[in-house]
Amino acid sequence: MDTIEQAIEMIHSGEVEQALLLLTNTAKTADMDSKLEISQIFIELGNHDLAEDVLETILAIEPGNGDAKIMLADIMTDKEADEKAIELLNEIDENDANYLQALVQLADLYQAQGLFEVAERKLLVAKNIAPDEPIIDFALGELLFSAGEYHKSIVYYENIRKFTEEFANVNITSRLAEAYALNGEFETSLEFYQELDTEDPETLFRYGFLAYKSERYEIAIKAWETLINNELEYPSVYLYLAKAYEQAGLMEEAYQTIQTGTEMDSLHKEMWLTAGQIALKRGHYQEAVAYVKQAIALDSEYQDALLFLVEAYKEQGENEEIISLLTEDVDMEPLDGIFVWELAQAYNEEEAFKEALNAYQNAYNKLSKDADFLKDYGYFLMEEGRTQDAIQIFEEYLQVEPSDFDIAQNLERLKEQHGDTLF
Repeated sequence: MDTIEQAIEMIHSGEVEQALLLLTNTAKTADMDSKLEISQIFIELGNHDLAEDVLETILAIEPGNGDAKIMLADIMTDKEADEKAIELLNEIDENDANYLQALVQLADLYQAQGLFEVAERKLLVAKNIAPDEPIIDFALGELLFSAGEYHKSIVYYENIRKFTEEFANVNITSRLAEAYALNGEFETSLEFYQELDTEDPETLFRYGFLAYKSERYEIAIKAWETLINNELEYPSVYLYLAKAYEQAGLMEEAYQTIQTGTEMDSLHKEMWLTAGQIALKRGHYQEAVAYVKQAIALDSEYQDALLFLVEAYKEQGENEEIISLLTEDVDMEPLDGIFVWELAQAYNEEEAFKEALNAYQNAYNKLSKDADFLKDYGYFLMEEGRTQDAIQIFEEYLQVEPSDFDIAQNLERLKEQHGDTLF
């Protein structure tokens, strides 16, 4: 039994420290092949420092040893010394048997640095050398996919799929489905998803989401129902499944699903808003309001929820609720001007004209270019007898909507009727 075999036996017997010492001493006088073998053992044992010392010794004697450079580059990469690894790999000659592997490793390193074009060039050189090597097709596919060049990645995934459905623990059909979807080719993507026989939650979720976006609600429902049956603890799917049921006209299923979703993820504001929207469609007004208030409790600046409540209150003629919501429950400052406008209209409906005027003036600071607001504000000022202000606002309105003949005529009448008192 030679020394290396003896050391391996010692490692298997648990005498690791003694084996390391034996291998370290052996490496000092061993030939190059044995040094490489010893380095590999050190690497497998996780002792990179010892391996690095032996590999540096090899390169001091044989500066062009590609095997040593590949192994040392791996160590440098593990130590996050990427520049040193790149330097070593770039030194490997194109006639070296390790050149192809060096190109692939370089591409990985350049990709990690965000240098996608450089990484692609390295892989294309490798592809030219070994056009039928699947690892290069896979590397190119993964690189281009991660860089967002989905249309280019598809070519390489298709090459791999001719020979295998899975490579490096990646399902190639699933990758193609995603790539086609992200490239906007939804129908082709769905075809690939339909080929998948999988219960993987992430894949089922993406499959359902794509079908939903493509308005194929029955497919989305089937995928997400399968997901829920297999993986009950997947809260985010309940929101989308409820919406799919809603789009398919299955309102009872939508309502039950979104209720379950709020129970599973009570901190998801969109879940509460969607629950409110579905409840209102089913005629449950009080429940709808209660649900959406939960969304606002989570985020007082959640404008979609605020707008829903304002519109719901308006439908019921509950102007006092609008005033309470917008003056007591939220901070108006960061909100869109439309909410200040809604507050002004609610005050006006309640004949609180002083408060309405103040709200209109505040809304004007945010909506001075909004034609609908200016028109409404102008009429309010007219009714309040603030003619000069109304004329100014109507003039601003006509700058935005010059084709509104009715307002133009109204403005002229105002100027004629009150011309003597305005200036």
